[in-house]
Amino acid sequence: MDLTVLVTDDDQDIRDGIEIYLKNEGYKVLKAKDGKEALEILSKHEVHLIILDIMMPNLDGIQATFKIREERNIPIIMLSAKAEETDKIHGLSIGADDYITKPFHPLELMARVKSQLRRYTQLGTYNGMTNTKIEVDGLSIDREAKEVRLNGEIVKLTPIEYKIIELLLTNAGRVFSIQEIYERVWNEEAYNAENIVPVHIRKIREKIEADPKNPRYLKVVWGIGYKIEK
Repeated sequence: MDLTVLVTDDDQDIRDGIEIYLKNEGYKVLKAKDGKEALEILSKHEVHLIILDIMMPNLDGIQATFKIREERNIPIIMLSAKAEETDKIHGLSIGADDYITKPFHPLELMARVKSQLRRYTQLGTYNGMTNTKIEVDGLSIDREAKEVRLNGEIVKLTPIEYKIIELLLTNAGRVFSIQEIYERVWNEEAYNAENIVPVHIRKIREKIEADPKNPRYLKVVWGIGYKIEK
């Protein structure tokens, strides 16, 4: 399967540098200088992952992510020169799947790209389970179709949100710590998980809960972690 990565940054040197490393890994590369051009490319080409700078003219990374998430669930890795933790959390909360701060080591970015693409192309592989359809009180997952439904209606989720739901729903009743959720979903050692995971949990609740502050499905077990009730 040929995988295509869209690199969006207003700095041509950064675009060209990332392209070299991506092509060395065997990926096809498309490039855009701002969010507007990225959306135009997405409308014409099949893209499997987007590397997206936050600070760009015309249409910045935040605005572009909002528009992308209206129709697509492909992984988004955000780039930013800002190192503050609040910027990272904000990027994740509006739909990004990962975040890397400039300046970054190209090999670290390639590792993040591979991890995101692996999850995106191999959704539904937890625990070697053979069950492709699981339902808990109207909340269901079809691991073959890679769909989550609530009372029969498809729930639009990002790849990370899908993996969290998949983990919790296929293990309904089991409590997972924040660190365990991060390691199982991000497939790497937990780092700053206590800030990152709750952001995604909140976004999931907004999509599946009638009252996110009084959740019916995705429960917190104080001091331990999260679970989906059986």
